[in-house]
Amino acid sequence: MSVVIALDVMGGDRAPEIVIEGADLALGRNPELRFILFGDEARVGPLLAGHPALRQAAELHHTPDAVAADAKPSAALRQGRNSSMRLAIDAVQDGRAGAAVSAGNTGALMAMAMIVLKTLPGIDRPAIASVLPTKRSPVVFLDLGANAVCSAEMLFQFAVMGEVYARAVLGVAKPRVGLLNIGTEEVKGDGVVRSAAALVRDSGLPIDYVGFVEGTGVTAGTVDVVVTDGFTGNVALKIAEGTASMFTHSLRQVFESSLRAKLGYLLARPALRGLRDRFDPRLYNGAMFLGVNGVVVKSHGGTDSVGFAAAIRAALDLISRGTNERIIEEMGRVAIPDEADGDAAKPQAATG
Repeated sequence: MSVVIALDVMGGDRAPEIVIEGADLALGRNPELRFILFGDEARVGPLLAGHPALRQAAELHHTPDAVAADAKPSAALRQGRNSSMRLAIDAVQDGRAGAAVSAGNTGALMAMAMIVLKTLPGIDRPAIASVLPTKRSPVVFLDLGANAVCSAEMLFQFAVMGEVYARAVLGVAKPRVGLLNIGTEEVKGDGVVRSAAALVRDSGLPIDYVGFVEGTGVTAGTVDVVVTDGFTGNVALKIAEGTASMFTHSLRQVFESSLRAKLGYLLARPALRGLRDRFDPRLYNGAMFLGVNGVVVKSHGGTDSVGFAAAIRAALDLISRGTNERIIEEMGRVAIPDEADGDAAKPQAATG
């Protein structure tokens, strides 16, 4: 059975080229895919001509409008009703597509998804989630920037959604869930994170909650799901990306420093390729907007065709595994008292 995915062809630093190339790669790996493409026909049409298989599997809808990378979410909502991004989300809302994928402005994409699709039953606000590599196995990390300040209930909801994703998509039989904190002791952290821990423990759901986890525990793979607020999560993600880039740059400098080092690189090249393939950020591209009443995936704006194909694959996984339906089922099994968040701060939106 075919799966239809709507693509914002004009979103991203290297659009529309990498979007078309990425869609073609994804189609080659998943022949059941069909695409609805939204973008400037004058630019997209010639690219499609070079990919005959994709041209047969796609419908192109012309729009000259696109959301700028630096556009404020409020402005994008007012002025972007006919943009390639908005039309892709509209296609999900009216049932023409099962998911929307964009490499465009994150804040605008989240705002449009919230306004058009709303949230799943039992979910206050969606979270940006992604899968990251660790020493042991991939970890689901959320929130990565949608909500700068979270209540305890929101963190609890993120825990439920992350746990469902780890089971449904990653195939982890009993995911270990942890709340990111400055220490593993129960007395550490502020009132919000401690209240969230109590909610997870007392929810009655079969969540394997292991307690608080520190930053070093994330990369060590001590848990399968890491839950935090969007401010902390986004900072942690950017530091991880920067550290990886610094390491790669330094390694390249070392191997180019002398003739002996260059010879050493030739000997080490097979092992280095294996390391590159294991931690290639393109393979983990595709941040999911978990909690939105529809499937929306955000690709990194600067990715290439391989990375964009991975984002499409993330959308396909969310659809085929019925992730949203499973989140609704889990949230329907628990009731959270209104006073549970205690001194929780009022939620604030953020997208970094």
